Amino acid sequence: MLGLDRKDTGLLAVVAILALFAPFILNPFPQGSELAQFNAGYPDLMQRFVIFGIFAIGFNLLFGLTGYLSFGHAAFLGVGSYAAVWMFKLLSMNVVPAILLSIAVAGLFSVVIGYISLRRSGIYFSILTLAFAQMSFNLAYSVLTPITNGETGLQLSLDDPRVLDGGGVATSLPLTNFFGIEMRATETLNLGPWAFQFNAGYYLCAILLLVTFYISIRIFRSPFGLMLRAVKSNQQRLSYTGLSTRPYTLAVFVISGMYAGLAGGLLASMDPLAGAERMQWTASGEVVIMTILGGAGTLIGPVLGAGVIKYFENIFSKINEGVLHGWFGALPDGLENAIVWVLARFTGEGWHLTLGLLFMAIIIFLPGGLVEGGRRSRALFRRRGRRGGAAEEDAAKQRATRPAE
Repeated sequence: MLGLDRKDTGLLAVVAILALFAPFILNPFPQGSELAQFNAGYPDLMQRFVIFGIFAIGFNLLFGLTGYLSFGHAAFLGVGSYAAVWMFKLLSMNVVPAILLSIAVAGLFSVVIGYISLRRSGIYFSILTLAFAQMSFNLAYSVLTPITNGETGLQLSLDDPRVLDGGGVATSLPLTNFFGIEMRATETLNLGPWAFQFNAGYYLCAILLLVTFYISIRIFRSPFGLMLRAVKSNQQRLSYTGLSTRPYTLAVFVISGMYAGLAGGLLASMDPLAGAERMQWTASGEVVIMTILGGAGTLIGPVLGAGVIKYFENIFSKINEGVLHGWFGALPDGLENAIVWVLARFTGEGWHLTLGLLFMAIIIFLPGGLVEGGRRSRALFRRRGRRGGAAEEDAAKQRATRPAE
């Protein structure tokens, strides 16, 4: 199906089910219950799950296949956002031209950075990409203010031309749309105490996630992907054969940058605002953590890692001392305060500590990330099932050979 084997088709189907039925999957608890705060099925967060999943998939094409660790991919995310917002200001509020421009601009930007950075490998490559990202951040923050609007960020204004939308001075800020369908349009399905939200912007992002995931599968399984794995395995030995690896590494670097530009364009399409903070080194580090946490070099791992990071950032971080006191209010005051004090170090504003411990545990015990954990769990259950089946067979044989009484 679609040029994929049975295993990859099944993997694509799993991602499609997770993406299309996310409003149900991410709202397991009824509204009004104490556990409803753990629901993540609202449009803004679902959009972030998908958008950063695309960002991580693109980064994984570079890091997972070639081993080149970039600390500057946030530069392409920011460039894509700026390009999209400028398209909204100058041309139209339709998201299609904005997304296409964000991919194109990020691709051109990545050609320049990749051509220079890929002259080195290892830690030197990582430092070069980090330097370019920080230069881009400072340029956007304080130098190119006529283009980026500095620390305030690039935003829409009432007197923007928007030539394809009729121009003129608007009375209110327009909304982004997909050929007339507003990205904020949301329908709510009420089923008893549950409320499921279906957002137009989210489903646009989800469809693009499936497209980008499919493309990543084809790259992984192609001769081009095989060559990238050879680069990761032993680039020096590959060069001894007389084959130049730079065209391959530059190509995947540009593709990865275009993925990041698409993610930046989608961020701006959902919320038409672009700021220099999207280019900071912390944003580049975040996508590195997403990829490693989920499983670098795997197909679905970056998507899982992006979901975990964004869940911690938006849901787990809301568990403050007030929530903890509500949970343990039935305990004696002294014990309650002690437990709340300890847990508060790991929740709320301290959620980074929990994430850091989780990341350390993954690196130490599951170097392959969450995907490796899933594989080990599946193998364990299979072994137990085989042992149970073998034990039943042995018992049946013993009963069959036992003399009749």
